[in-house]
Amino acid sequence: MKRLVAHVLTLFAVLAGIAFTGSMATAQSTYPARPITLVVPYPPGGSNDVFARRLARGLGEALGQPVVIDNKPGAAGNIGTAFVAKAAPDGYTLVAISSSMTSNAAVQANLQFDPVKSFAPVAQIAKGPFIVAVNQEFPARTPAEFLAVVKQNPGKFNYASSGTGSSNQFATEAFKVLTSTFIVHVPYRGMGPAVTDLVGNQVQMLFASGPSLLPQIRSGKLRAIGITSLNTSPIAPDLKPMSSVAPGYQFELWWGVLAPTGTPPDVVAKLNAAINKFCATPEMKAFFLHEGAEHVPLTAAEFTGVIASDVPRWRALARKQSITAD
Repeated sequence: MKRLVAHVLTLFAVLAGIAFTGSMATAQSTYPARPITLVVPYPPGGSNDVFARRLARGLGEALGQPVVIDNKPGAAGNIGTAFVAKAAPDGYTLVAISSSMTSNAAVQANLQFDPVKSFAPVAQIAKGPFIVAVNQEFPARTPAEFLAVVKQNPGKFNYASSGTGSSNQFATEAFKVLTSTFIVHVPYRGMGPAVTDLVGNQVQMLFASGPSLLPQIRSGKLRAIGITSLNTSPIAPDLKPMSSVAPGYQFELWWGVLAPTGTPPDVVAKLNAAINKFCATPEMKAFFLHEGAEHVPLTAAEFTGVIASDVPRWRALARKQSITAD
């Protein structure tokens, strides 16, 4: 009798397990069954927000469910990012971030999330280099002339950034390390005032994204010196890479989508495929190029590797160059 009871209980357990597994498989195979929230941890208008809104429209059409943008700005993007880190790992709450998340993590203590362990990276949306720009009074037009001028005048020139610990500062400090140059850092609260003072010669140079600099370059108020990709870039094909005078130098921004850690792998895979397919359309390629970026498709695993390698790299540079958060 005891054996019969034990056998029946075991059978029930097996059947329950099969039913549970089947229900999970069904839930995941029908994903998404309701609207998806895409958190943007910055105010409306920036590159994260612009890219996220374009992506939300296309992704919603591809998946058959609305993708709703939810701006949660504050603390250099950390408030909205932490919100998603603590969300249910079901694929219905995502965050649109950029590589500034990894540089922030390199200098900020007491984050409410781990930039690697708290997330399941979904897909890279796009990436793009910085343009190195100077005002019209600066006596250089090429990377070689730029390097010669700053080497001959250590400490004479100032470079701007959008803030202490920003991507602009990391890009410039990485160049300084490779070229053994001394350029003084002047942090601003945002890119707008930094560009304004660059035009006015309060600072002499700025490493920044195409959208931040191209209007002033095209109007003749600023001069483009080079680009921070390792090789020439379709973003600005007429510009030489700064690596031509600083071998190995490379700095590129990236934008991507993360889910909370624990999100089912097949949900991540479905989102990755949909995002890569949409971002590869001619419309999106043209859009990214206009915004100073390009789509480079990565698997979720490859994107995970990018984030995992960025954080220690920027932490090492922050220690070497004494980069700290505001």
